[in-house]
Parts: sequence; structure tokens; C-alpha cells
Amino acid sequence: MKVAFVVLYVNDVQACRAFWVDQVGMVEKKRSEAGIYVIPQVGFADQDFAFQLVPLEMMKDNPNGLDLATPSICFQVDDLGAMRARLVDHGVPATEVAEYQGMQNFAFPDPEGRWFAVTR
Repeated sequence: MKVAFVVLYVNDVQACRAFWVDQVGMVEKKRSEAGIYVIPQVGFADQDFAFQLVPLEMMKDNPNGLDLATPSICFQVDDLGAMRARLVDHGVPATEVAEYQGMQNFAFPDPEGRWFAVTR
């Protein structure tokens, strides 16, 4: 499992993108769309790590009760089913593998109730 990206829930995607790119020196690595929403990923050109800037408005129907004031970490694995089974076998509650925002993933909480996503 590796960190794929960290989700920052933001009020103004364009202002946050401009901050990270124009002021901090990151580049836009990827851009996706979910309905009317644009979701850029920004990070340093020489690193795999990225921030995914997700509009708070898009999260009104928050399926896992995420604390939107806290960034969410998304891990990447080759085999979602195997990783989910491993976590469940070790006593970690996990959602079923499903499609969300155009990605196959599942989520699990830590003991403090912070949720983490796992995608392929």
C-alpha cells in the first residue's frame, strides 16, 4: 500500500489550485470531473505525492460521515479485494468495494474515527 494522494476539502477550488501552483510552486498533475465539479490534483513535479482539491459543495451527501475539516488520505493498492480482506481479517471495519467519484475504492476508519480511502 502506498499513499496515492491527500484530499483537501476546499471552498474555492480555483483559488486553492492557484495558491499551490502559482505561489507554492506545485504543478497540476491530473484533473478529473464529477458532474459539474472539477477536481484537480496538484503536487511537486519530481514527486508522486499530490493534493486532490475536492469542492466542499460536492461532499454534501457525505457517504461515510467524513470530517471534512480534516484532510483524507487515499492509499493505492494493486488488489482492492485482497487489501480489504486483510484489513477485515485484522479487525478493521471496512466498507464494501464500490465505485465513488469514478474510482473503485473502499474506506476504513482509524480508532479516532478518521476515514481513509483505498483505491486501485
